[in-house]
Amino acid sequence: MAEVVLFHHLRGLTDGVKAFADGLAGGAHTVHTPDLFEGELPASLEDGFALSREIGDEAIAARVDAALDGLPAGLVYAGISFGVMTAQRLAQTRPGARGALLYEACLPITGEWAFGPWPDGVPVQIHGKDDDEFFAHEGDIDAAREIVAAVGPDLGELFVYEGAEHLFFDSALPTYVPEDAALVVQRSRAFLDRLG
Repeated sequence: MAEVVLFHHLRGLTDGVKAFADGLAGGAHTVHTPDLFEGELPASLEDGFALSREIGDEAIAARVDAALDGLPAGLVYAGISFGVMTAQRLAQTRPGARGALLYEACLPITGEWAFGPWPDGVPVQIHGKDDDEFFAHEGDIDAAREIVAAVGPDLGELFVYEGAEHLFFDSALPTYVPEDAALVVQRSRAFLDRLG
């Protein structure tokens, strides 16, 4: 059984994020869903960005630390869009990470925005749309390819789906694409199942 911490996107911990977490768990894994916005559900990505700025990086980091308090070191870190920044940082810098699931965003492992190299032996799976204005057109897909190339085919997977929808597997939002969402869950659970 894998133990996962899933960090939400800029629209907050929606019912769609909770449903996605339930799909990942599938009765075989444990998925924690910390609410970094403490119940607030911004009406748009822009509102979510404004809220995250209002809360501030230090307060968000403190909420992340509180969410991890008492959990084992051997976690899988998962993030959706905005949540990827936290998940990827933890996967790359917190000792004991068992894996990373990065959805609709990815940071490079070299250059100005990097947390450093990808840690040896830590598997990663990345998902995004091929015409998503953020994932495909702001360099995230290139960062994803860089990571997968660095870790090799045994540890790294990148799945790219057709379309421009962002947050396409959040069933609470109008951008939801059920067929693609089902594939994301299926592939992510296969990843978790391999971790045992």
